[in-house]
Amino acid sequence: MIKAVEIESFSYDYPDGTKALADINLVIAGGEKVAIIGPNGAGKSTLLLAMSAFLKGAGTIRIDGIEATTKNAKKVRSILGLVMQNPDEQLFMPTLFDDVAFGPMNMGLGEGEVRSRTAEALKTVGLEGMAKKPPHHLSGGQKRSAAIATILSMAPTIITMDEPEASLDPRTRNKLTDLLKSLSQTLIIATCNMDFAASLCERAVLMDEGRIIADGDAGKIMGDAVLMRTHGLEVPAAFS
Repeated sequence: MIKAVEIESFSYDYPDGTKALADINLVIAGGEKVAIIGPNGAGKSTLLLAMSAFLKGAGTIRIDGIEATTKNAKKVRSILGLVMQNPDEQLFMPTLFDDVAFGPMNMGLGEGEVRSRTAEALKTVGLEGMAKKPPHHLSGGQKRSAAIATILSMAPTIITMDEPEASLDPRTRNKLTDLLKSLSQTLIIATCNMDFAASLCERAVLMDEGRIIADGDAGKIMGDAVLMRTHGLEVPAAFS
């Protein structure tokens, strides 16, 4: 098994001393689509930030064999791309093309390669006809797709996403699900939406109060009504 992500005894405290993550042990294989589920405040977003080398804690996180430290942050983020919960945090250039090209340009790639990657990323998310549009003219769903394109253009092998379905209407959410299913990258999604998780991921990692409570087959975990209710979640329709 190729280990895309390997976390060993990782813990992290917020500056005020609050325990955010406690003794996290997790291995994710290359190509897996994994849902990190749990109630608000469970530590899901914090775990994604730690994977991207934004947080320094106790223990070890390896991304494709590279330790996720401040020293290795640039290399780690070239392998693992984080799509934030608010797409506006990743869309700040005058045009959509500029936003999607920003990452490859910072990687030092030539103009031809930058244009090729940008065009391919926009095509993948279905926004190829909107390259010249200002990002603030896009709909909520289009912004979400655009944020994904800014990551795809850097060609990571792992993509982590924080609540990507938040605030989307059902039709747009279904389009997003189809897009994510089509991606070949290892996909790690933090979400409170059990129906979304069930439609996309075969594996679920349940977190609460900074700890991993359960890890395994999505159907077995999300279909366990007692377990889900205990941790403030609902059984998705697919498993009820």
